[in-house]
Amino acid sequence: MARSAIINVMVQAAMKAGRSLARDFGEVQNLQVSLKGPGDYVSQADRKAEQIVHDELAKARPGYSFLMEESGTVAGDDPQHRWLVDPLDGTTNFLHGIPLFAVSIALERQGQLVAGVIYNPAMDELYTAERGGGAFLNDRRMRVAARSQMSDTVIGTGIPHLGRGHHGRALLDLRNVMGETSGIRRLGAAALDIAYVAAGRLDGFWEDDLKPWDTAAGILMVREAGGFVTDRDGKQNMFDTGSIICGNEAIHRSLLKLLQKTAPPA
Repeated sequence: MARSAIINVMVQAAMKAGRSLARDFGEVQNLQVSLKGPGDYVSQADRKAEQIVHDELAKARPGYSFLMEESGTVAGDDPQHRWLVDPLDGTTNFLHGIPLFAVSIALERQGQLVAGVIYNPAMDELYTAERGGGAFLNDRRMRVAARSQMSDTVIGTGIPHLGRGHHGRALLDLRNVMGETSGIRRLGAAALDIAYVAAGRLDGFWEDDLKPWDTAAGILMVREAGGFVTDRDGKQNMFDTGSIICGNEAIHRSLLKLLQKTAPPA
């Protein structure tokens, strides 16, 4: 598959950071780890991967702005373009030796998502998407799953942990959804979860309290794979609300209905 110049730049950055993460994953017990907050960790590997991605992208497209998990906003001279970077999505998995983690990179042009790359170095799986150009897993075109009945589906989600999220609402969401499906999965890396929806591995996915760098690349992939993505209100404000619901048309609609039931008080 012939890739565009911008996708090649992003793939190169993601794979270079991925190689660094793969080496550190083999030595994970020796990594220095610190707490960002209750239940949130940051490691040397995380910071090193972010630096690699930043340096590669800045060299290839000087002037573009950045929004990165660890470093936050880095303003550039070009206000029309912004990179959204999660150098290690699934940090807790990584630090526990679970091979479900990824580098996630997206590009916005004038506020629109135009390109996305997600790379899991532990499994050597590369997901790419470009606006109007389709979505691919290791150069094979991706399509969302075709199942239309919730009873046939496997749905992914994120479950809030210590110090994060609305636990009461999450429990109600699980109760509302799990009785309608063949199974619910919590993989621990939102970028991969969303990419799995694009690849048809998961029929749908929902989560709250996410950041733009968690979801940006995956949002474009699901769209380009024929799927639907909204926030919990059924609108396109995923970055503002932090919530995401995605799947094919029928499953997205069913999930949205289930998740819009009244949540309990905190």
